[in-house]
Amino acid sequence: MTAAESGAAAPRGGQRDGAAFQGKVAIVTGAASGLGRAMALALAREGARVVVADLDPRGGQEVADMADGRFRACDVSDLDANRALVEFTQELYGGVDIALLNAGVATGCGVGEDFDPARYRRAMGANLDGVVFGTHAVLPALRARGGGSIVATASLAGLAAVPLDPLYAANKHAVVGLARSLGPALAPENVRFNAVCPGFAESRIIDPLRGMLSGQGLPVIPAEAVADTVLRVLSGDGTGECWFIQADREPEPFRFRRVPGPGKPVGV
Repeated sequence: MTAAESGAAAPRGGQRDGAAFQGKVAIVTGAASGLGRAMALALAREGARVVVADLDPRGGQEVADMADGRFRACDVSDLDANRALVEFTQELYGGVDIALLNAGVATGCGVGEDFDPARYRRAMGANLDGVVFGTHAVLPALRARGGGSIVATASLAGLAAVPLDPLYAANKHAVVGLARSLGPALAPENVRFNAVCPGFAESRIIDPLRGMLSGQGLPVIPAEAVADTVLRVLSGDGTGECWFIQADREPEPFRFRRVPGPGKPVGV
């Protein structure tokens, strides 16, 4: 059980140490823009060799050039595409040490009259399948290195109710549950699995919400702030943690309450 699960004071991520990333090989999905772009560039600045994965070849190649890395087109909702991405990285750099499973899309529909099965499947494919398939594909490569680190991009929508977008909340809650469960499960193999849960952060997903956010005076979190938190998580030794990221707040692992045990409460 992690400190975050027990409610104890959870350790914060390690200090930024460029040497910790020097020569490491990282895959970043959804890296052509927004949070993934910031993550890829942050890792490159710290000395990592980065493979930029996205469906946007123009944006992806631009980021890869800036990161002195390589671009690989990848539909994360396709298992074989994830496997090919890992194989490409291994052939290029000899292995994989870090996987940032960041690709994601807006849902675009609800469960009522506006329900659209195609949009639902697209969102679940990118936001949940992309993490599950990406994890499955990269695990053998991390094991071959004697361990490594996976960080999945979830959301505050994975920690709280979101009545206006319940399907997005559903797939992000699933990512949170996956991180909390895989963290301790993979720890014996020296593979760490964590998630980051940003609020309204700079990305294409919030484009339809910008007017509302501005009207309510809600700040947008810079993508670089999310990337900095990811580096902190990678530099630490925690696993199974879900770090919340809010404007004007210090990021830290979210403290989950314990589930009540079996048996009737005393006096009932």
